[in-house]
Amino acid sequence: MNASEVKALLESKIEGSQVTSQGEGCNFQIIVVAAAFEGLNTVKRQQLVYSHLQDAISSGAIHAVTMKTYTPVQFESL
Repeated sequence: MNASEVKALLESKIEGSQVTSQGEGCNFQIIVVAAAFEGLNTVKRQQLVYSHLQDAISSGAIHAVTMKTYTPVQFESL
């Protein structure tokens, strides 16, 4: 799996999300911005993202993920 595939996967699963993905091999760093994160704490946001990556993690296509999650408002204020 490559960074473009991780980006495409997450953007197709989390409606209206914008994903930045970097990495190679099976280690990725991702930033996910989505309105779906409104009202969710950090753990719940990460669980949402991991739920869509689970198949790739189980198969070994992804070994390690470092992520940052933001609502659109939070991201704009960075």
